[in-house]
Amino acid sequence: MEDDAPVIYGLEFQARALTSQTAESDAIRFLVGTQSLKFDNQIHIIDFDDENNIISKSVLLHQAGEIWHISASPADKAVLSTCYNKTSESRVVTCGAIWRMPPEWESGSHESPDDPHNSHNPQNLELLCHLDNSVHGNASSVLWEPMGDGTRVISLADNHALLWDLTESSTQATISSSATLEGKGQLKFTSGKWSPHHNCTQLATANDTAIRGWDLRTMSQIYCIENAHGQLVRDLDFNPNKQYYLASCGDDCKVKFWDVRNINEPVKSLEEHSHWVWSVRYNHSHDQLVLTGSSDSRVILSNMVSISSEPFGHLVDDDDLSDGEDNHQYDKSKEPLQDSIISTYEEHEDSVYAVEWSSADPWLFASLSYDGRLVINRVPRALKYHILL
Repeated sequence: MEDDAPVIYGLEFQARALTSQTAESDAIRFLVGTQSLKFDNQIHIIDFDDENNIISKSVLLHQAGEIWHISASPADKAVLSTCYNKTSESRVVTCGAIWRMPPEWESGSHESPDDPHNSHNPQNLELLCHLDNSVHGNASSVLWEPMGDGTRVISLADNHALLWDLTESSTQATISSSATLEGKGQLKFTSGKWSPHHNCTQLATANDTAIRGWDLRTMSQIYCIENAHGQLVRDLDFNPNKQYYLASCGDDCKVKFWDVRNINEPVKSLEEHSHWVWSVRYNHSHDQLVLTGSSDSRVILSNMVSISSEPFGHLVDDDDLSDGEDNHQYDKSKEPLQDSIISTYEEHEDSVYAVEWSSADPWLFASLSYDGRLVINRVPRALKYHILL
């Protein structure tokens, strides 16, 4: 069974910001934000035709500054947020803003990367509103409410988590509540993830080596994993099917999986990368599939089946497993399947800062390295059929 070759797209600028177009469930589309100090920065809309293995792209100008984080609205294909650097009174500040693509662009323009016309006169994004947090410090990321209607976002700015309400047209943002990280020293959120569970009332954040959980109704802390990693925690992701499970990665080269009801020990720990791990992502449909990207230039796809929602190869409820008496159908012959590294992808030659699953095709993912190389890969066919059949 021959697997498809990876498809590689090169941007002419350095880049570290990647997201899939969350509201698009038909076309395979990713958005990439560039980091250039000399030239106008851009957002590349990358469409992938998986039948013909062809990438087509559109380019929009993001003149506000170099892009450090990008995320797409879960409700409106044309709306996205960025965190970007700009100079203000001779110092660099990082701001957050909400943007709209020109109407003809939100569904992709399907032109080949070699077509010169599009690149020479790209259009501008329309600024909908600033998440004006100059009082609160530098914005590191903007998180949209999962499966929401696109009217609630959280921005992480230095040691503040700010919950914003957007008007229906996203042209105005007001802070509805906020939480502040208290403690000694210069505390700073490095990343965060809005949980899709518990009616979207929980947020997990990383700062230094700690992971914290927050209740968004009261903006109070609900758990804290003090030394989750030996060094800085870089990224977090929630298991889409198991409400208490959270993955984290960091500068100690490790990827850890947590049950937030028992924060003393990780449920599982992986140490497959040889340098900082920048990005961890659960597959949206099959949570045993976990992607990680690292500055060892590698992307690793792991099959974490023993701690997934399908440890026996089919969906199992926590309640089924806790009930010892009625559990005789899971006899010894039905041991959980073994965790394994499925594949290591080595198409990058620079630090891989972001990995993302497609929101339209659960078997396809993209990775982005700092030299502007975007690689689209697929889950190996044999594993895909093993999971499906």
